[in-house]
Amino acid sequence: MNIFQKEKKYLIQTYKRYDLAVKKAKGKYVWDNKGKKYLDFFSGISVSNLGHSNPKIISAIKNQLGKFLHVSNYYYAEPQIELAEKLISLSFPGKVFLSNSGAEANECAIKLVRKYGNK
Repeated sequence: MNIFQKEKKYLIQTYKRYDLAVKKAKGKYVWDNKGKKYLDFFSGISVSNLGHSNPKIISAIKNQLGKFLHVSNYYYAEPQIELAEKLISLSFPGKVFLSNSGAEANECAIKLVRKYGNK
């Protein structure tokens, strides 16, 4: 059974996929399971927008993995505070809300608008 058949068997068909099975990726390119090279315009919908297999990103991830992969927001984590500080220094004064999904980000935006609107 090939990848296309397995996908139909094991995944819910929530959207139509392109007829492309990615085998590897580097920089701004992906290669299919037949070795054909493509320019990746999707980049994981901005998940990999710094390129695939970027050596600086790999190094930073390996460095962080040697410390910890993830800790709960119930704890203080220096990288999280450093990121917030950097974002504020590059944009505008205030505070940062870090979330793991667009749904959480939208929920926060709605709550902030309601809070501001009720003042």
